[in-house]
Amino acid sequence: MSEAITYLSKGGIMMIPLLLCSIIGLMIVIEKMISLRRDKILIPEIISVVDSINSNQDIKLATTICQKNKGPLPNIILTGLHNQLLPMEDIKEIINDEGRQQVRILERGLPVLETIAGVSPLLGLLGTVLGMIRVFNDIMIHGTGNADKLAGGISEALITTATGLFIGIPMLIAFNYFTDRAENFIMDIEKYSTRLLQKINTINNS
Repeated sequence: MSEAITYLSKGGIMMIPLLLCSIIGLMIVIEKMISLRRDKILIPEIISVVDSINSNQDIKLATTICQKNKGPLPNIILTGLHNQLLPMEDIKEIINDEGRQQVRILERGLPVLETIAGVSPLLGLLGTVLGMIRVFNDIMIHGTGNADKLAGGISEALITTATGLFIGIPMLIAFNYFTDRAENFIMDIEKYSTRLLQKINTINNS
């Protein structure tokens, strides 16, 4: 623990925002790992009930099941079921509106993660620049006679760049992974929403 504190103190003032970036980024990664689980988004029970809709009685059962579950898919399906008697174009528009709201929930936190991935290396570079300025000021005052002190100052200046990259690279990987995962879920939700519309249209026209 003491070694970590010493390391952080050597990096200077820019280690504070870098530490905050790492904490916020880690919190978002953990939250997305929990919220973007497949069984939490594409709930098997909801998928099964959508596939089994063939009559108005099935719609009532599907509505009951959707009300017992939480998540983007049951919310969108429930929106379509509640508006089943409207013209098909109106149902599509209502489902699309609800879908856009649910997409925002799926992608919540990802823009912040992207920002952290981009800003962390820049903060690290800024810390290094500030550190190098301090080193050159020492050279102006004391000269270059103490090589060990000079090398130590440069080493400390580079700590923030290394820290910024250490934070930014994993966050960029996490951002790309979770973005791709969310987009795949969105495509799956659109598929089941379209399937629901086809079922409703068939029932309404029968």
